[in-house]
Amino acid sequence: MTKPLAHLSLALPPGTQRTLESLIHNSVWGRMLTPQEIDRVVVESFERQVPAGSFVGRMGQPVEHWMGVIDGLMKMSVISPDGKVSTLTGMSSGGWFGEGSLIKREPRRYDVVALRPSRVALVPHATFERLRNTSLPFNHHLQNLLNARLSLFIGMLEYDRLLGTDARVARCIATLFNADLYPEPRAYVDLRQQEIALLCGVSRQRTNVALRTLQESGLLRVEPRGVTVLDLDGLRNFAGVGA
Repeated sequence: MTKPLAHLSLALPPGTQRTLESLIHNSVWGRMLTPQEIDRVVVESFERQVPAGSFVGRMGQPVEHWMGVIDGLMKMSVISPDGKVSTLTGMSSGGWFGEGSLIKREPRRYDVVALRPSRVALVPHATFERLRNTSLPFNHHLQNLLNARLSLFIGMLEYDRLLGTDARVARCIATLFNADLYPEPRAYVDLRQQEIALLCGVSRQRTNVALRTLQESGLLRVEPRGVTVLDLDGLRNFAGVGA
């Protein structure tokens, strides 16, 4: 059984406010850079504050920055021609996204919406490309990140098509503990039931039922303002078949 870990998504002392600089310095890829490289990245990058419900990025827009979540919660989603919204994944504090579109220099293929007031770090394309051209460790990190992203989306196709609602909620929460996408150890995630429902694409009422089932199974504990995962492997492998 996975043991509870520290309630932190970045390696900062309790009560310390996350900053653009701390996000970059404490990220896996930031720790791989030389002091000169990381100082230059910090100088060239900037922060954007996004209100709840606002777009961080729109489908079809040019992609000019690699983005990291300093603080907050957002979801990636696509809209079908008939207006149906399909959530791809959630992004919480410490996560980075958009590297695929930035590398291919193609328009963004999904929407990114803030589910709560969020602070986003933006690394310009020129900075990103310089690191790709000069830093072998940075390229290794991108390779691992893209592979983790691919595995995540393949898994999502499976649980969206084959699994019942309880298992979909379990897998959805488990993706926020992917060590490659969110490398800092933690067991608690500041995630409200309505936010879980939005990430999983199910109603809040059905999400509540699923969370009670997962809690009764000893996989997680529902807290007043979030969820503590007690058994991450069990959450990932939960084989519920509820409708």
